[in-house]
Amino acid sequence: MSVAFTREEDLEATAADLPDRPISPHANLVTPAGLAAIESALAAARAAYGAAQAHGEIETDRTAMARATRDLRYWSARRASAQPVEIAPADGRVRFGGSVTLERDDGRAQTWRIVGEDEADPANGSVSHISPLAVALSGKRVGDSAVIAGREVEITAVD
Repeated sequence: MSVAFTREEDLEATAADLPDRPISPHANLVTPAGLAAIESALAAARAAYGAAQAHGEIETDRTAMARATRDLRYWSARRASAQPVEIAPADGRVRFGGSVTLERDDGRAQTWRIVGEDEADPANGSVSHISPLAVALSGKRVGDSAVIAGREVEITAVD
């Protein structure tokens, strides 16, 4: 079918049917900072939804309304399922909310903080508690080794 015979409203309607953001089946453990970030995202989603309704964007920009609705559903669900975890004082073991430094076999040292899924940002040194790295290191102590991505690493510090 030629593009000349398509209707712009049909494209807009299709774009407005955004799929929901996937919700993890894992426990939604959050650090205090992670809970604050979820609450901030939820407030922003509520504001975006309210703004879309108030400005009549439902009729003029269905995609904006669909995005706002989708984000509101996601962050509402994440806030409802959040399980805040108080960060316990360091006891020498790798744990949720703590940091771990490891040395790779090529001599590189890396430090990771283990946090909740929504808070994880590997580019900035934080990984989700369900990531293979966090799972492999949880409960270990300085001097222990683990296999990460098929390579052995040694834990050199735990905070």
